[in-house]
Order: sequence, then C-alpha cells, then structure tokens
Amino acid sequence: MKSSPEFDREIKPREPKPVDLRARALGLLARREHSRAELLRKLDKTGEERDTLNTLLDEFEARNWLSDRRFAESYVADHRARAGAVKLTFDLRQRGVADAVIHAVLHEQRDSERERALAVWQKKFGTPASNPGERASQMRFLQGRGFTPEVIRQVLAGGDD
Repeated sequence: MKSSPEFDREIKPREPKPVDLRARALGLLARREHSRAELLRKLDKTGEERDTLNTLLDEFEARNWLSDRRFAESYVADHRARAGAVKLTFDLRQRGVADAVIHAVLHEQRDSERERALAVWQKKFGTPASNPGERASQMRFLQGRGFTPEVIRQVLAGGDD
C-alpha cells in the first residue's frame, strides 16, 4: 500500500503566538471592570516587563478605560446586598483599591447599610432571638457578613436605637 504525502509529514508542535497585550487587557475589561492592581496581576502572567504593563495601564487610565473608582462602584453594587461596609472595605483593599476611593464609594452607600443588614437578617432568621445564645449567633452571622456593631445592634433591637 502506498502512503500519501500528507500522512508522511512530520507533525510539528505549534509555535505559541506572541501575546497581544493590548487585546488581552481590553478583553478582560470587556468582561467586567477590574482594578488596576487586578489587571496588572493578570497581565503579569504574560511575562511582559512591568514597565511595559504600567505604561499600557497608564494609557488605559488616561482614556478612562480603566478606573479604580468605577471598579469599586461596580463591586459595591454587586455585593452590597450580601455584605456590610467592613467586608466590602476589606474586599476592595484586597483588590488594590486605594482607601480614599473606598471611603468615597462606601460613603455614598452609608445610608442604606442598616436596611441591607435588616434584609440579610430577615432572609436568614426572620424572627427575633428567643435567648442570649440565639442572639449571639445572629450577631456573629451579621458580623461575618461585614456589618458594623452599631448596625447589628440596631437590627437586633428592631431599629429602635
């Protein structure tokens, strides 16, 4: 049996295409907002030099394609129904957002903190604690969700504080 030339050729591994850094960054930003630190961390895996990455991110910020403020607003809007200011602050810091930006974004949402805590409490418990152990459990739950002690006391007291 005669073999065909297309089956006789040697299979060569494909050469990896050079990473188009700009396209990758725009693709990530098209999916969702990122903080500068998050985007830098993701792009750092490409192996490019930090100076090149920082130059690209500076350009994106100048064009307003990348904004820590916008990222923080988006993150808070997505997570505020389940978390309090303490947890949101922690999460945003972990993502590299500056404290001044965090404070400004959360300050805009401050008035709804008690209502959000009440909604989280209602969904989980719905009825007031019948003994000190239950009350402590409810307090720990709300504290774990990142609500301040003041807000927790207001919610558990029925908002009379």
